[in-house]
Amino acid sequence: MSGSAPGLRYRRLLLKLSGEALMGKAGYGIDVDVVMRLCGEIKGAVLAGAEIAVVVGGGNIFRGLAGAAKGMDRATADYMGMLATVINALAMHSGLERLNVDARVLSAIPMPTVCESFVRSKALHHLDSKRVVIFAAGTGNPFFTTDTTAALRAAEMNCNALAKATQVDGVYSDDPKHNCQAVRYERLTYGEVLTRDLKVMDGAAIALARDNALPIVVFSIQEPGNLLKVLQGEARATVIAGR
Repeated sequence: MSGSAPGLRYRRLLLKLSGEALMGKAGYGIDVDVVMRLCGEIKGAVLAGAEIAVVVGGGNIFRGLAGAAKGMDRATADYMGMLATVINALAMHSGLERLNVDARVLSAIPMPTVCESFVRSKALHHLDSKRVVIFAAGTGNPFFTTDTTAALRAAEMNCNALAKATQVDGVYSDDPKHNCQAVRYERLTYGEVLTRDLKVMDGAAIALARDNALPIVVFSIQEPGNLLKVLQGEARATVIAGR
C-alpha cells in the first residue's frame, strides 16, 4: 500500500458489521433504511480517501450456533449461517450501488451466478481500484465465526485496522445497557481482552489480530458519521492493540 490519505489514521480498514445491525428495530430480516444509512457511512469513508472492506454477519437471518443448540448438525447449521451472510452482503452491495459507490461481493463459497468467488489477489485488486469489497460466506468453513473471518480478511488485505461496529461506544466490563456500573475501557491489550474474558470478539479473532499486530477499534455505529471519525482517529472508541 502507498502512504495514508491526508487526515486519515487508517487508510485501509475492514469494517465488521453484525447481521443484527441490518435489521434495525425489527426482530428479523433486513431494514432497507438501516442498510442505506450504513452504506452512507461507507460512502463518506470512501469519499475521504479510505479503502474499505466489509464483513457482515448473518444473525438477523440465521445463526449457526442457535441452530446447533436446537439439535441441528453443527456443520450444517454453520453453512446455513454462511448463506445468510451472502444475503446480507448482497443487500449491502445493492445499497452501495444506489449511492453510486463501486463495490464487489466476494464469497468464500463459490456461487458464480450470484457473486465473485474469494481470491485474495482479486480482492486486493478491487481495493487498490477503490472499490468497496464485501466478504461473504465467512471463511467457507464451519466452526468459524464472522469475527474470526473479519480478523482473517483484515490480515489478508493488509488492512491498517479492524473496526468492530457495535451498539455502544467501546468495550465495557459488563453490558452497559443492563449494568450502569459497567466500566468502559479506552484502551486494552489483546491479552487483557482474553484474560478478562471480555466478549467483544471471540478468542480466535483476538488471537489472530494479536499475531498480525492488527489494531481493533470498537465503536458505535449508531452515531452518524462515526465511521469517518474512526478513520480519522477521533471517534469515542476502545482500541485493542499491543502495548
